[in-house]
Amino acid sequence: MATADQVKALVKSHAEGDDTRFYSVALQVAAGAARQGQSRFAQDLRDLVDTLREHQGRTQAPTGRPVPVVQPRGELAQLLTVTYPQIVLGDLALADPVRERLDRVLLEQRQGDRLRAHGFQPLRRLLMVGQPGTGKTISARALAGELRWPLFTIRLDGLITKFMGETAAKLRLIFDALAETRGVYLFDEVDALAGDRAASNDVGEIRRVLNSFLQFLELDTSESLIVAATNHPQLLDRAMFRRFDAVLEYPLPEGDVVRDIIRARLATVPVSKLTWPKIDAEARGLSHGEITKAVDLAAKEAILSDDGQVTTASLCAALRERHLRTAD
Repeated sequence: MATADQVKALVKSHAEGDDTRFYSVALQVAAGAARQGQSRFAQDLRDLVDTLREHQGRTQAPTGRPVPVVQPRGELAQLLTVTYPQIVLGDLALADPVRERLDRVLLEQRQGDRLRAHGFQPLRRLLMVGQPGTGKTISARALAGELRWPLFTIRLDGLITKFMGETAAKLRLIFDALAETRGVYLFDEVDALAGDRAASNDVGEIRRVLNSFLQFLELDTSESLIVAATNHPQLLDRAMFRRFDAVLEYPLPEGDVVRDIIRARLATVPVSKLTWPKIDAEARGLSHGEITKAVDLAAKEAILSDDGQVTTASLCAALRERHLRTAD
């Protein structure tokens, strides 16, 4: 049930027309009720908040674009950027094991109250590892889009300062926001924050920041989804892996994934009959991002040429060019 302070905050935010604060406090009440075993009430309150937000979005945004209902303020504005993704998992070309694990995360999040009623917590701390351009960041966006939550991206340039004590204090602000506003919180390139404590070139202050980060992760009991992504898992402190519910490994695309990427990018462009084995061979070793750039190049060349069709030869040439660029 709501505390006296929460009731006062609800009345005050309503009187001031501060919908952002009103919804935030209402979700805090729902979280407290869920922890006390009042799962039905908690879910009803969350559904009501979602319905009110949708109504507000329809009345204030005739274009159909989502209206931001949460915006970091004060010092948090220097630490977080917020977006409201509309992308969903079905829009992504992912390897089956990755897609299955993301589907599992969504299932547990959507059925979180049922799990909590039996003493279990839904998956909510995800560590994504893989080479650049393999789909880690866009997966975080898709999770937010599926759950219809805001995506908060932690700005490491604002978080990490030359005064390590300040960095730990800023981390506390972020984890306070996690508890106050439910969303997907993305720590991209997290190795910059959570490098191996045993590294020979490490310093004591950096180790203290990592210890603070690990402690905040351990103590966090919010209902937000924490996503950490890195291109260099070998640089992470081993304790990081124990703090996450699941580690998702993003491989380089191959086979059907490559073809899905290409088909999606060429959906609006005339295409000749493609020889897929040749294209598969040229795409091998490239990331999702590199394949996308190659396909975009071939598509634009087709649009601007007299022939106007993407061919196997033009696609293969563009893919070879990306190999040369990545080798530089």
